[in-house]
Amino acid sequence: MNLTQAAVNHERVVHVQNGWVMLVLFIASFVAAIAVAVAFEPPIRVLAIAFLALLAVLCAGFFTLQPNEARVLVLFGAYVGTVRTSGFHWGNPFYSSGSKPNLQVLAGVTKPSHGGTPREKWESQRRGPGRNKISLRARTLNGERLKVNDKRGNPIEIAAVVVWRVQDTAQALFDVDDYENFVSTQSESALRHLASLYSYDEGEDNEITLRSNVDEVSPALRTELQARLSKAGVAVDEARLTHLAYAPEIAQAMLRRQQAEAVIAARQKIVHGAVSMVHMALQELAEKAVVQLDDERRAAMVSNLMVVLCGESEVHPVVNTGTLYN
Repeated sequence: MNLTQAAVNHERVVHVQNGWVMLVLFIASFVAAIAVAVAFEPPIRVLAIAFLALLAVLCAGFFTLQPNEARVLVLFGAYVGTVRTSGFHWGNPFYSSGSKPNLQVLAGVTKPSHGGTPREKWESQRRGPGRNKISLRARTLNGERLKVNDKRGNPIEIAAVVVWRVQDTAQALFDVDDYENFVSTQSESALRHLASLYSYDEGEDNEITLRSNVDEVSPALRTELQARLSKAGVAVDEARLTHLAYAPEIAQAMLRRQQAEAVIAARQKIVHGAVSMVHMALQELAEKAVVQLDDERRAAMVSNLMVVLCGESEVHPVVNTGTLYN
């Protein structure tokens, strides 16, 4: 079976007429056409009325663009270009919408929007089909918590926030069906794949983990997202983990394991310090000839000092008032 890859579209920036200049010309033309229709005979009057009808059709070419907003121009199915300059413009009134009709809005069903402010979501739903403007502003996708398995197979909960924006309007509208839904789906897929590449918090020496190396994991997530979303003309500005925890079914067991590891690490440090202090005490006693101890008394002294230094509760020593030797 022969499979052919769809052609990749690339944005072409075009410039249209200044809307204010065209508005003055249209007003002057309307006034002139009305004057001709009133002053001249019926044959010329018919032409003037036809010209007025043509001007009314051409008035549909006026449009405005806000900062960080673009309009995709499509003429009879062919991509003409993208207008990125903000302001008041006039273009061919037959430029159709580059976006696809929102069938859910047509049916009266509210479609959740992925990213953007509540006002942008409301405006997107209100505009419905036939809208050929696209926002170039940065948008935030606050992903839901996902239950996945890490590198060691432990079930964990993970979530991320992605800051993205449309970089190529032609790719966003023509190379994918719905670029907002594409961003949401690919972000979830990339996050699941990332979680399977790293351990939660227990790794080998110098191994990157999700919990301890957030500064290394976040760039890796951004790189993978950019590779996935580049075909939709989307640029990823930032991607960071917002939630990371063990799944509820193993959270208590992992907590006990972490507590045990913390206790072992603390004990190791205490024993290391106690041995150093005992060695220093014996060395000082021997160098300064404070007391001469045989091996048995030295062992007893080491045992008593280790009990005092490593014990969890306060030790009450017994003072020997007699002699060390019987």
